[in-house]
Amino acid sequence: MFTNKAESVDEYIQSLTPERRETIEAVRTIILKNLPRGYVETINWGMISYEVPLSTYPDTYNKKPLCLAGLASTKTQFSLYLMSVYSDPKTYKWFQNRYKASGKNLKMGKSCVHFKRAEDLPLKLIGETVCLFTVEEYIRLHENVRNGASKRKGK
Repeated sequence: MFTNKAESVDEYIQSLTPERRETIEAVRTIILKNLPRGYVETINWGMISYEVPLSTYPDTYNKKPLCLAGLASTKTQFSLYLMSVYSDPKTYKWFQNRYKASGKNLKMGKSCVHFKRAEDLPLKLIGETVCLFTVEEYIRLHENVRNGASKRKGK
């Protein structure tokens, strides 16, 4: 997905300029502080990924770990992928309302929040979002979404 070829989180962070490293580390600290037990931090898709290990949940559509969140430094900005926000309409609405209430400007794609520096994010909200779903709850959400998508496609 991204071009960073790092094989570990430390290698990923060390590959960044000091300014970019500072931003990634600030957001990473919030994520790690709030990440529920059972998720792991790793490198996947060319970014820092917070995911359910395959040893816990191997039944994914792409045979890759189930991703809860991802953090990437791109050429011109940073991206924070929040898959629970993308996967659940109630969580999406909650997140957008809370983000707006924070007074920060939300620049969001389907699953990712784009930002230029950590101060652009409501970091407390990011922490609250990361800890919304235990591993078990997130797996259930994933299965509900996957089963619902299959039904809509007539499978």
